[in-house]
Amino acid sequence: MNERRVVITGIGHVSPLPPMLEQLDAALRVGEDAVRPFPCDGWEGCPVSVAAPALFRGEIDDFEAVDPSQKKAVKKSLKVMSREIQMGLAASARAIANAGICFGQFPASKVGVSFGSDYILTTPDECLDGIKACSVVHESRLSFDDSRWASDGMTKMSPLWQLKYLPNMPASHIAILNGFHGPSNSMTLRDASIGAVVGESVATIASGRTDLMLVGTTGSRLHPIKLIHAVRQEELAAEACRPFDKDRDGTVLGEGSGAFVLEEREHAIHRGATIYAEVVAASYRARPRRNGVDQRREVIGQVLRHVLKRGNRTPDQIGHVNAHGLGGRAADAAEAQAIADIFGNRIPVCAVKGFFGNLGAGAGAVELAAGILALRNGKLYPTPNHATPDHDCPIRVAEADEPSGDAFVKIAVNPQGQASALLVVAER
Repeated sequence: MNERRVVITGIGHVSPLPPMLEQLDAALRVGEDAVRPFPCDGWEGCPVSVAAPALFRGEIDDFEAVDPSQKKAVKKSLKVMSREIQMGLAASARAIANAGICFGQFPASKVGVSFGSDYILTTPDECLDGIKACSVVHESRLSFDDSRWASDGMTKMSPLWQLKYLPNMPASHIAILNGFHGPSNSMTLRDASIGAVVGESVATIASGRTDLMLVGTTGSRLHPIKLIHAVRQEELAAEACRPFDKDRDGTVLGEGSGAFVLEEREHAIHRGATIYAEVVAASYRARPRRNGVDQRREVIGQVLRHVLKRGNRTPDQIGHVNAHGLGGRAADAAEAQAIADIFGNRIPVCAVKGFFGNLGAGAGAVELAAGILALRNGKLYPTPNHATPDHDCPIRVAEADEPSGDAFVKIAVNPQGQASALLVVAER
């Protein structure tokens, strides 16, 4: 039996950069910066810059790629979708349209879905009426009586509110809307999700369980509660994300989603699909902090070695690395040192977060899309905001128009010590 190879035939995204692939490529090529000032109103310690998809409002007009026959169903479902789910559905619709797939074109059992996400939180306004109903004033002091929540508080909330925030809902809505009955899964590896969802889906197609998979990730770091978490726990830049730069001071918060159609290669050729690239191998591992020691360098090194081994490639056969490039002091140093351990400073390293910061789980997919476009064009994009090399980051950061080579590795890492890597090659 011939090996079933897996290719990418559709790409879609919702991000701070322009939505169409031609526009995305042009914006990356000129180094367009999507970061904007954020008004803090005197809140000390608040980040002052963010990156948000300003053109995406979560309204029905933002789902322009959805088949017209499905628009009514989407409009009805929007009220039970968080923003992360909405962005995931819109990115998926764009990927499906880009792949030239029509609604109902393939047997339902032969198309599956796998989607990754951040932790998805309810917004404070969802609970406000319930909280008010359980608030009591005693001796001029306002307090919350949790014993009344079941009887007085929960009843004030929408009975469907939880459906907006379950992490399996992006995959669920995509499958239901499109009638995909094949294998389905949801992963919450946060920033590292892209390697897991793509890797698992490649294995699913290669095994013959399905011919196509719709995969992607979605995330938001601009949720009000997550913003508080970030301010307290993360390195946040005042003006710009500067991956691997000596003067980097943290990341910029944003939101977005990316999606891809993965397809068995002969199936794609038979239907005349455009093949953007082939996914050869994937790897994902976890090494959480132990005794207070950061082990990101070790876990990134593990996934890099493993993905090269699984893809039967040597380091000198890789044209460039598409890095996580968070912009934090320790995070970038650990990643750069892991890359140097495997590749030295021979090949260029791209850091797409310089354009828009950290989109949470959605960043990995948008960065992968950028890497695929660069591979297809044969030229790399500039690395925004990288001006001064750092001796703690012993890598060569990519410059505009460098050759991309015919293969690259995509790295994604989360704060919990999980990392993933993908090996992607040009169609041949």
